[in-house]
This record gives sequence, C-alpha cells and structure tokens, in this order.
Amino acid sequence: MTTKTYPCTQCGAKLEFAPGQLALKCPYCGNQNQIEADATEQTIAYEELDYDAFLSKQAGNEAMIEQQTVKCTGCGAQSQFGQNIVSDRCPFCAAPMIATNAYAKRQIQPKAIAPFDIKESDARKKFSDWVHGLWFAPNALKRAYRAERGLKGIYTPYWTYDADSDTTYQGQRGVDYTATESYVQDGETKTRQVTKTNWYPAAGEVQVSFDDVLVIASKTLPKEYADNLAPWHLDKLQGYRDDYVSGFTVEAYQVALEPGFVDARAIMEDGIRSAICRDIGGDHQRITAMQPRYSNISFKHILLPIWLSSYKYGEKTYRFLVNGQTGEVQGERPYSYWKIAGAVLLAFAVVMMVIALTKR
Repeated sequence: MTTKTYPCTQCGAKLEFAPGQLALKCPYCGNQNQIEADATEQTIAYEELDYDAFLSKQAGNEAMIEQQTVKCTGCGAQSQFGQNIVSDRCPFCAAPMIATNAYAKRQIQPKAIAPFDIKESDARKKFSDWVHGLWFAPNALKRAYRAERGLKGIYTPYWTYDADSDTTYQGQRGVDYTATESYVQDGETKTRQVTKTNWYPAAGEVQVSFDDVLVIASKTLPKEYADNLAPWHLDKLQGYRDDYVSGFTVEAYQVALEPGFVDARAIMEDGIRSAICRDIGGDHQRITAMQPRYSNISFKHILLPIWLSSYKYGEKTYRFLVNGQTGEVQGERPYSYWKIAGAVLLAFAVVMMVIALTKR
C-alpha cells in the first residue's frame, strides 16, 4: 500500500488528521481540509466478509495490501512506515526503528476505521492525572514520564466476528428446598431451618447469535489493559481511508484471521454458557458438557484508535493507553516497595498505639 500525502492548500506542508473533526489539519499554519463523507465508504465499513469462503479461496478475491512493515528489534512490534519515512522510534517501547529493517508484507486490507475523537492534549492530561494519582509510585516516576516524548496515536488492528451458534448440552438443574435440622447447643437440642439442594439431570439445545465479537489482533499491547479499554463505539466506524491515518502510526496485525476466530470462540462460549444456564433453569446450574457448532461466520478487519505512551523506569518499559474514542485510561505502573513497607510499618505503629491506649 502506497501511503498518500496531503499537502496543505495554504502553505503546502503535509496535513495530518485532526482528532474530533472530519478534517486534515496543517501542523504549521493550522489550515484544515475537510474530509468529504462518502456514503459508499460508510456502507463498506459495515460490510461483513464470509469467513469460510474467504479461507477456501485463500483470500484470492479479497483486497490485500503490500506495505513496508518494520519489526522492532526491542519488543517485536510490527509497524507500517509511511512514504519517505526512514527512521522512527517504536511507539511501544521507544527503541529506534530504521527502514533497513523493513520488509514487504501482504495483509488483508482494513475494511473500516474509527477516527480519533480524543485530542492529544486531552489524552496527555489524562496521562498526567493518572501518574499523579498513583499510590505507592516511586518519586522518580514523575521525572521519568516527563522525560519521554509524550503520547503517540496508534491505529491498532482488530477483528470483528459474527456467527450463529447451535449447541447441545448436558448438565444438572439444582432445586432448593427447606429442611428442618436438629443441633445441640449448650447441652440443649434445638432445631433450625436450612436450605438444601436436589440435583436433577438436564439436557437440551440452545441457539445464540453473535454480532461484532471484538478480538485484538496485536500481540504488542498488554492484553489485559487493551481489553479494559472497551467499550468501543463500533457504530462510528468509517470506511477505511488513508486520510484518517495521516500523521499516525498503523500497527500491522500479528494475530491472523483463523487464530483470531479461536479467541472469538472463547468469548462466544461465555455467552453460550449463560444461555445454557437460563435454559436449564432452577436455582442452580451445572454444565457437564456442551458441543457448540458455528455457522454463517463473517468477519471484518478494522482499525481502532489508541493514544499510547511508553516510558522507562529502571530497566523496564511501562505503557499507558487511552481509548481514542472515549478517553478510557489503562496503564502499567511500577511500585515503590520502600513506600509500601513504610505504610505497613506506620499502620502497625497505629494499631499498637490504639492497643496501648485501650489498656490504660
């Protein structure tokens, strides 16, 4: 894929997408070029591709892109270099990246993209507030994060999957009942009411349909934190255009289509278990076996916006993420074990003081 450049109509400099607006903004003179909305592209953004047909044809008829992809020697992240870019720093670990490490890579073309709604200045303030609000953080951490280059806008690859499921299951239905129980207290026999459960065999079949099950296709971001950036507003997806990625880093997907569906099935099975429990009924449910079958599977390859900061403390790299649509914050952080130890000693001293006062 050849990355387009967009010259400013006022000064000729390269334009960059302006978060929160459908525009390309000149970083030098402030002039903006509006991005024209395209109804056809909007329709394409929600178009699903047939999963089985795609695999059987080995993607022969689907649009692919061949791009200059650079793999970071520090953390293994794979980023796409834009036209005329020969060097940069890895947005995930801040290690140097140069175009001599680039290689051509064919990938499924993104179908849709969610442009940035949160401005960098707003994301930077969230970063600052987050750092200052950390308990037991080392004093040097604030100096460390100020020394970094700040936040970088990353378009992160995701898959979305739709599917219908039909699942037979075996399990047990638990029904509570009340019984009278005798017990001895202080030498006297007494009775009390207790709740017990009778278990009965259960079996059946449930059908559940899934829409836009979201799976991150990046192995670089900490999955726990990336998952917690949800929810995403997928109703705001736009048809993919080079305009939207101008001035941002685009990460190449590392989780391919089939492994992505393995992750999606794990998410779907949680929904299927909930449906089975409702079908079993009773007061309690046990699932001993289930056999899900999936049909009408379809997918999209989409890009979602994340503001990312990588900062080093000690010998370790920590990452801070902001959802580029909603402003949701997630981050890795170090702890000061000296501060934790001091807090424990202080709490112990307070307890001992309270005990001493109560004995007077």
